[in-house]
Amino acid sequence: MESVAELLKWVLENLNYWVVTIFMAIESSFIPFPSEAVVPPAAWKAMADDSMNIFLVIVFATVGADIGALVNYYLAHWLGRPIVYKFANSRLGHMCFIDEEKVHHAEEYFRKHGAASTFFGRLIPAVRQLISIPAGLAGMKLGPFLLYTTLGAGIWNTVLAVLGYLIYRFTDLKTTNDVYVMATKYSHEIGYVIIAVVILVVGFIAYKGLKKKKK
Repeated sequence: MESVAELLKWVLENLNYWVVTIFMAIESSFIPFPSEAVVPPAAWKAMADDSMNIFLVIVFATVGADIGALVNYYLAHWLGRPIVYKFANSRLGHMCFIDEEKVHHAEEYFRKHGAASTFFGRLIPAVRQLISIPAGLAGMKLGPFLLYTTLGAGIWNTVLAVLGYLIYRFTDLKTTNDVYVMATKYSHEIGYVIIAVVILVVGFIAYKGLKKKKK
């Protein structure tokens, strides 16, 4: 736990485009790392000292998310379902906060909502990091996978960057660590709002589909 805290401290103290890209790739893969420790503090830093550009923070964060998603996609595609579930049930899998139930939940979500779940899944906490696994297991085409992943990750990273900007504009916080703590608090609430919006959108699409079938 101490080494994790030291890594988190290092990230917050050394934010640049490379750090944003690398750690968002880690966050988007099966290795647990909070995106709130990367994008909001980087966006805040971009406003506070002009060492970065907030729009480029979003771009590099999204590139990192794509890289991490591709790691999950190809591992699942090459290894297959038995190995993925075996990993989820292993001690290493549990250390990465992955278990059979979470993988099964992501797979069911993908099965129910089709390719668009890659987009919607990127916006939902607990599904965000794992939605690439069922896409890989199902052999989803790479082009649509990258498109939906980029759109979903881009929206989420934009939300986090705006949160960092708002923290800069409306608080007097002085350190990236303080920004991370506040961003973590509010990102959970934002996550619940996004879940509600996603449910409404998916429900509306399903309703339109059923209406069209009846006609």
